[in-house]
Amino acid sequence: MSASTSRRTFLGLAGLGAASLAIGCSKKPSAAGGATNAEEAAGVVPTFKDSGLIKPDVAGIRPMADGYTKYPTGLVDAITDKAITSGKPVTAVTPWWGPAPPSSNKYVEAVGADLGGTITFSVQDGNTYGDKLNTMLGARDVPELTCIPGWEINKLARFSDGVHVLFEDLTPYLAGDKVSGYPLLAGLDTAAWKDSVWGGKLMGVPFPTDSPYPTALFIRKDVADQRGIAAPTDLDSLHEFGKKFTDPDKGEWAFGDIFQEVLQICGNPGSQNGWFKTADGKVMHRYETPEYQRAVEWMARIYSEKLIHPDLASSKGGDVTTLFKAGKIFSYATGLGSWKETQREKTREGKGFTMQAVKVFGADAGTPPVRWQGTPSIMWTFVRKGLGQDRTRELLRVLNYTAAPFGTKEWELQNYGVEGTHFTRQPDGAPKTNETFTKEFANQFIFLGGRPAVVVSDPDLPTYAQDLVGWGNDATKYLEKNPWEGIKVEVPSAQAAIQQPTDDKITDILRGRRPLADFDKVVQEWKAGGGDQARDFYAKVLADNGR
Repeated sequence: MSASTSRRTFLGLAGLGAASLAIGCSKKPSAAGGATNAEEAAGVVPTFKDSGLIKPDVAGIRPMADGYTKYPTGLVDAITDKAITSGKPVTAVTPWWGPAPPSSNKYVEAVGADLGGTITFSVQDGNTYGDKLNTMLGARDVPELTCIPGWEINKLARFSDGVHVLFEDLTPYLAGDKVSGYPLLAGLDTAAWKDSVWGGKLMGVPFPTDSPYPTALFIRKDVADQRGIAAPTDLDSLHEFGKKFTDPDKGEWAFGDIFQEVLQICGNPGSQNGWFKTADGKVMHRYETPEYQRAVEWMARIYSEKLIHPDLASSKGGDVTTLFKAGKIFSYATGLGSWKETQREKTREGKGFTMQAVKVFGADAGTPPVRWQGTPSIMWTFVRKGLGQDRTRELLRVLNYTAAPFGTKEWELQNYGVEGTHFTRQPDGAPKTNETFTKEFANQFIFLGGRPAVVVSDPDLPTYAQDLVGWGNDATKYLEKNPWEGIKVEVPSAQAAIQQPTDDKITDILRGRRPLADFDKVVQEWKAGGGDQARDFYAKVLADNGR
């Protein structure tokens, strides 16, 4: 994945005739809720075929991606025929968390020429992309290719219905061995394809993630080494770490808000917003567990001892990454995608900065941690419905091109542009991008479609692949078993509506605005306000899927 691919750099249909759908206008779930069937998903995914192009330097334990410590030599052509043959421009919309690229764009033109035609991108501000999607979907005005991140789909009410109204069913084109006409799409992970099924139909092309872990706990290893402070290995040592790194007189505090990490350290479930199935078959929420209460009590202590930066503790919304880079905090939780970006930036500044993901640990010797899993796909690309078979196949050829794996000329062109125009070649063969690349590149083709995930080191970060894949491989020992795997759940609106208010009440307890003694009351209010009804809903979803 290129450095800027991740959302962690990066994050209605008012009238559809007889369907009477309302996607996204209110950003609320449907009243009744619903779920797709896992067996239906398994029956329509493409047959997987690994390209086997390059042997990894650091093999990932699945679902962790493989790592490569050096850039490959002897890049190969993945595709010999042009994808676009009709002469018609392809229209597409994608998000971007950065300055808007120029409309006259040599990078886009070069990739388009390799595809055989023109791609007309509407690159939208990623911070307001959900609003743009709501407008487009509400007006039924979508381009031929629409990129929708998973976190935006979760905001679109009744998307599981609306997806079939606006977008093409790709099952007849890609299911099973039919994908053979698009061999690079066959190289995308099967779990990501299963995650692309709505209502028993294959509706989108996935962007597979390179890591199943939404976040990790990071520390400033350079400062810790200078001060002789060891990385934490349990809750007690994490507390001691916090005390040693906090000195308000120097403008230094240990932590950002690390509650989500503490929940995992204490063994709390994370799947389906905290719903899980016990060993005796009961459906419970983590609010109801002693592990959750332990995490709340520990985190409330950290806040009360003022070990968290005051801008973050007071909900002022300080930029946690900026505070971390500046040495104002020394540990925080963030997405793994930001590791490479932040480290590269500081390495190029030459300031001896080293951030490191802390090896996964439990609350104590008798408490194993749990690592939550994100979805197998970061986002999806959808093909507009009603274009006809010929145009749909042409668009799928475009997405087949974007799926070119690491080690191909197509992968390099999409990730780095044209040699001499957008990058120069380092002695080891790795591209080093320039200002033209920075100006023109907005992940246009990277976000347009997925490709097999890889973790790649570069000259600024020679040990990045070993570090990330090594951390991820160790963390796989603690991956949560997800009873909801392969099931897309749309939560009933009444139950979904109680989640945020309850989390807000918990936050008030953590930050000392409510007494810790109120915890049991908050849980009882949640149960009475819809938690018990949600339990029945989730139990039925599992029963309907034979789980």
